[in-house]
Amino acid sequence: MNIKDRQIAGLFLEVFLIVAILGALSAIAIPHVSQMINKNKVASWEAELRNVQAAVNEMLDASVSKTLQPVGPTRDIHQVHTTDTPPLVLSDYLPGLNGNSLKLSCSYLFSANGTVRQILP
Repeated sequence: MNIKDRQIAGLFLEVFLIVAILGALSAIAIPHVSQMINKNKVASWEAELRNVQAAVNEMLDASVSKTLQPVGPTRDIHQVHTTDTPPLVLSDYLPGLNGNSLKLSCSYLFSANGTVRQILP
């Protein structure tokens, strides 16, 4: 075996070791990353539910009738309104950025008394 063959063999061994180390690190890291992503999704859904419920409570406090027109399941907050004349609309209490409509990641059921039930995707 000449020097060039030894250099090629050494290079092959180095590449093989790097790939093996990266594989081992990936096997350890990937489950932790997916757990972290799932925890963040759940936290996001919980925060969204709290925000929707707070907006419904604020809307009902401003309402004369203190009741909602039941609706759901829906992601369209323009459909949620009180039974007042004229009705108060939830989209006025949950504005998105730059005046755009807020896009919800979950669907919701709204009952007449203001109870909100989240339906996960």
